[in-house]
Amino acid sequence: MSGCDGGGDDAVTFFFQARPEEARSRLQIIDEFRRRRPDIKIRTIMSGPDPLQQMLTYCAGGKCPDVLMSWELLYAGLAERGVLVDLREFLNRDPQYAAQLHEDGYAPLRDTFLWRGGQYALPEQWSGVFLYCNRKLFEEAGIQPPARWSEAWSYAEFLAAATALTRRDSGGRTQQWGFVDAWVPYFSAACFGMNNGAEWFSPPVQPMRTNIGDPRFAEGLQFYADLAVRHAVAPSVGDRQSVSAQDLFRSGKAAMLMGGHWLYSEFTGHDGLDFDVTVLPVGPHGGPGAITDVGSTGLAIAAASPRREQAWEFVKFATGPEGQALIAASGLFVPVLKSAMHTTGFADAHRGIRNLEVFTEGPANSRQMAVTPQWGKVEALLERGCNRVLRGAATADSLGGRTAADIDAVLRAAT
Repeated sequence: MSGCDGGGDDAVTFFFQARPEEARSRLQIIDEFRRRRPDIKIRTIMSGPDPLQQMLTYCAGGKCPDVLMSWELLYAGLAERGVLVDLREFLNRDPQYAAQLHEDGYAPLRDTFLWRGGQYALPEQWSGVFLYCNRKLFEEAGIQPPARWSEAWSYAEFLAAATALTRRDSGGRTQQWGFVDAWVPYFSAACFGMNNGAEWFSPPVQPMRTNIGDPRFAEGLQFYADLAVRHAVAPSVGDRQSVSAQDLFRSGKAAMLMGGHWLYSEFTGHDGLDFDVTVLPVGPHGGPGAITDVGSTGLAIAAASPRREQAWEFVKFATGPEGQALIAASGLFVPVLKSAMHTTGFADAHRGIRNLEVFTEGPANSRQMAVTPQWGKVEALLERGCNRVLRGAATADSLGGRTAADIDAVLRAAT
């Protein structure tokens, strides 16, 4: 374990992964909790590059942290192994607080952490994915991006904008890209498929099958791939290996960047970069508004914790109104409670953003991708199949054959 601070052997240990700026924000929450509850000590444990494997190793060795940061795509494996407490143990004892969270929160985020009827984590922040826009480049091209999830571009409108925002020199070399992607490419492609009227997995939580072969999903995935393969408004797979999407956007060499709120702090205060945000486009079979990935992390409590009650007090604080107000004002995260979202602190932390509704409406317009304890095996199959499409070596509709069958077999084995 590394990055520990504060407390002794009787302290509640809090395991999380974060960049330095994110760590500072979480430490603010911890400091405020310590101020209000000096009787409960907190010791932080910063994870390495593979947090899931670290958690499994620590818990198997009898040294499981008391509070664990949980990822939407990964927590189900821990819940299935009995590593996490069903938080209904605490929520049922405090029905007034549970009702407050239910009314003030967002069902897509909360339900992401429901596994086999149990609530194994409470959401602590939303990130989602959307589009960052270089305001100067958009204004020069005379293009106005949509301001809300209900006002999304169609695929055709998005392609027209990306084409108009792409610039090449006399030798055909690209000087400015219309679109770049800072997320996992096949995750991004899946969001395009989901915005064409098809779920990626059915049902998203504890899925029985993938819909990667659904013609609507395949059409959306192919549209994303064709941005680079056919239309050359986005860097190819090879181009992506030579320069990062963030660097292209920061330097004004990309007009739109797909990513989540985790990138917001990287772009604020950057000299010469004036940016806004907009929503993902919607395909001919999707809509009426756009949707995005849940993109949420939650806080869970270890089943083996000897400090469950103290751990719950911290989780309750961090995911409740007080902790979420601190998150809102930090500008590093998007809160998961409506009361915190609509505060002056959140607006002040995003003062340069005109299309603030992209953030404030994001959680309500989120959908789960897949929650299964077999995610590691599923992802390996997805990566292999989807990357062939993204390189132009296969078409998206080909994934409905062997790739879909192999994924379905893995999912069936998990039920």
